[in-house]
Amino acid sequence: MIRVKNLSKSFNNKTIIKNISCQFERGKTSLIIGQTGSGKTVFLKCLLGLHDYEKGEILFDGVNFKTISEYEKMKLKSSIGTVFQGSALFDSMTIEENVMFPLKMFNNLPFDEMLDRVNFVLKRVELENSNKKMPSEASGGMQKRVAIARAIVNKPNYLFCDEPNSGLDPKTAIIIDNLIKEITEELNITTIINSHDMNSVMEIGEKIIFLKNGKLKWNGSNKEIFSTENKDVLDFVYSSNLYKKVRKTYLNQ
Repeated sequence: MIRVKNLSKSFNNKTIIKNISCQFERGKTSLIIGQTGSGKTVFLKCLLGLHDYEKGEILFDGVNFKTISEYEKMKLKSSIGTVFQGSALFDSMTIEENVMFPLKMFNNLPFDEMLDRVNFVLKRVELENSNKKMPSEASGGMQKRVAIARAIVNKPNYLFCDEPNSGLDPKTAIIIDNLIKEITEELNITTIINSHDMNSVMEIGEKIIFLKNGKLKWNGSNKEIFSTENKDVLDFVYSSNLYKKVRKTYLNQ
């Protein structure tokens, strides 16, 4: 579980994140949504430790990242997996080398054991026997699956995904959504996804955090978002044809 208490973050005396409190449960997929400029990217970077913050606390299973030692911070970082928006694979490395990179960074394991882990996660994301391929030989969907394999190879407790469906066709995006949800449940990970994709909200949004102007305006599940009367949420999502269709079906049940 990750618990956020009264978090605020400013740049150049302008407050971007304003007194946010929420929590993200283990074994569930949580989505942060909001329009451009809502603060969701800054919020995610605060959770990842990429931005310092002036006020509040972020607790990883009770551990305050801001107050622990550098050694403890490194240990905590080793328990975090990240899937970046553009996959962020190393072009000069094979798929095997890309996935093995976090193992080399955070562990002192024998090569054979690292290779076993790499093969295990590649099989889990259905990329078995793709070890020696280069990223340039992989489709966008395959690259996202490599990025997911790399993110989970260290058996993380926490998984952060920044727009994991960016640039993917709808069918592939659903495959990636389902893969993230399955892995979250299998490994009992606390998963947080920064997204603007309403398909993802509807498919896997077990917990949804909606931000507007740096403030937490609404939170709930993808079931609850169907029936909400919160104007800020409706203004953001009601332009989605998918939202209109699913909400109508749900409310008529």
